[in-house]
This record gives sequence, C-alpha cells and structure tokens, in this order.
Amino acid sequence: MGFLQGKKILITGLISDRSIAYGVAKVCFEQGAEIALTYQNEKHAERVAGFAKEFNSSLIFPLDVAKDEQIADLFTQLEKHWDGLDGVLHSIAYTPKVGLAGDFVENIDRETFRISNDVSAYSFIALGRAARKMMQGRNGSLVCLTYLGGERVLPNYNMAGVAKAALESSTRYMAYALGAEGIRVNAVSAGPIKTLAASGISGFGKILDHMAQFAPLKRGVTTEEVGNAAAFLFSNLSSGITGEVMYVDAGYNITAGGLEG
Repeated sequence: MGFLQGKKILITGLISDRSIAYGVAKVCFEQGAEIALTYQNEKHAERVAGFAKEFNSSLIFPLDVAKDEQIADLFTQLEKHWDGLDGVLHSIAYTPKVGLAGDFVENIDRETFRISNDVSAYSFIALGRAARKMMQGRNGSLVCLTYLGGERVLPNYNMAGVAKAALESSTRYMAYALGAEGIRVNAVSAGPIKTLAASGISGFGKILDHMAQFAPLKRGVTTEEVGNAAAFLFSNLSSGITGEVMYVDAGYNITAGGLEG
C-alpha cells in the first residue's frame, strides 16, 4: 500500500510525458492516489485524456487559469465525482516571449508584467481559494512548482523569474492564511529539466550543462525525482511542513556556481 492510498489529487499543467506535472502524477498514482487532470484548451484534451487512462482515471477538466469562471466550474464539476480533495498541484506558468530575453529593463512592459504574474502566480492563489471548500477537514496540501530564477538572476529568465518570486511569496502568505484549517501550502523548486516549457528559454542547454558540472551531485534531476518530493508534500509524512520551498536540484542552489577550483 502506497503512502498516498485514498488521497484524491488534482494535477494541473500536464501536457507532455516529459513535463514535471507528469512526473508528479506518475509518482502519486504509484503511491495509491486517485488522479484528476486539467487541460488548457481543446487542442490538448485528447492527449490529456490519454494520460488520465495511464492513471486509471477518466477525470479531465478544462482549465484556463486566466478565466475565473473556468476555475470555479472546475471545482463544481470535480465535486460531482469526489466528496473531497486532498491535494492540488499547480504546474502552470506563462511569460510572453519578450519577457524571456534581452535587456530586462528595456523589454518588460506593463502588459508582459501583468500577464506573467497573473498566469504564473495569481493563478495559484485562485486555485487555492477555489479548492478550499473541498479540502475542509482533510488536512489538504497545495503544492506549486518554482525555480531558482525566482531567487537569483539567470540569463534570459527575466520576467519569469519575477513571477516565480511572486509565486514563492504567495506560497508563504497562503500557508499562513490556510494553516488554521489544516491546509498546507508548499513549493518545490526543481532544477532545470528539458521540458516543453523550458524550450522557450534561450540558452537553456547551457544552464543544464552548468548545473551538471557544478551541482554537488554532479548531475541534473528527473521529473520523477521532483514527483517524489511533491508526493511527499501531499502525504501525511509531511504533516508538519508548510510555507516552505523544497529544492530538488541536486544541491545546485547551495553553491556559488562556477567558482569551484
């Protein structure tokens, strides 16, 4: 019996079997959780339905986090299938292309700033608010995915980094607001992984190589390793942990990369 036996977990942002969300869903399913998935638009619906079958689930729902009515409807529909909710994975981020390269001060305009924070950070708050009712009395857990670029400057990450910083701060404030209800809120800061989302970042290959060279474990990480950490945070094993950022990056975050002898 897995350590998530009987848990009901909603996974957002799964669009590829190379995505971190897929790694999280896979580990959670292997540990006994029931899984529900979302898809952004009809173009992805069939693909996500295929992933749901892998996890013995038929629960897939449309979710564009820029639309409040879709967020509300997601949980209205989910309540028809589940009597409660134990976990939500927020694996959603978007920054317009102009916000991912060049001179940060020159390139970031008001609309790029708004969209990035709305989709990448505010959406976690909105999902937490909408999930709150279904999590009552279940010691639920909200988990988001972040990256070191929210804490330190990384070339070409630019506006995405600012949005991740907002996401991490939101995690702490959400943890404080929801703690009295037994709901925990944490973030997993994954090391760079070659996902579909990462392909939009210029020079990403160099980041991967640098991490493999200078991380204490001398390698990168896998989506399944990130999934293990998220599954732990969804489980009762992490019952005393909230408001934290857990790094799954082979230890890279502790180094002053590039200064090794």
